[in-house]
Amino acid sequence: MHIGYTICFIKRGEELLLLNRNSPPVQGMWNGVGGKMEKGETPLSSVQREVAEETNLFLDENLFQYKGTISWAIDGERAGGMEAFIVNIDDDGLYPTPVQIDEGILAWKDVSWILEKNNHGVSPMIPYYLHTLLNKKQEVHHHFTVHHGKIIEYIKGEERMHVVVP
Repeated sequence: MHIGYTICFIKRGEELLLLNRNSPPVQGMWNGVGGKMEKGETPLSSVQREVAEETNLFLDENLFQYKGTISWAIDGERAGGMEAFIVNIDDDGLYPTPVQIDEGILAWKDVSWILEKNNHGVSPMIPYYLHTLLNKKQEVHHHFTVHHGKIIEYIKGEERMHVVVP
């Protein structure tokens, strides 16, 4: 499996800066900022560059907390993954939103809204791993098995959680 992407959740109090993406994957849904690692980049340099490109926030590398990996297998054919990071920002006045950028719309969203059980506007994997990313100090691996666009299995570390497809 190739971990070729990064994702970052920028946290301010009980809000996260999310991007409603204009293009796949997860087009039209709210997600963290990040993207594809370029040749020769480390996960940290990649996420730092992606955050700067997508938000115009040039954050010092010591602000990025590495939280582990999120990987997936889709229809038994495609596999991939991303390195996950959290950044905590204390300044409530920093970065007023919403902001339209080339890749979509950036806006602050309450964590409770993101994790709401019936919220179908966020990337479908986020509700499974976000609580762990925000609240656990250790790095955790999260893996998803997706079949015909539905999550059928979620594995967090050694814990297995089977999701029944209707």
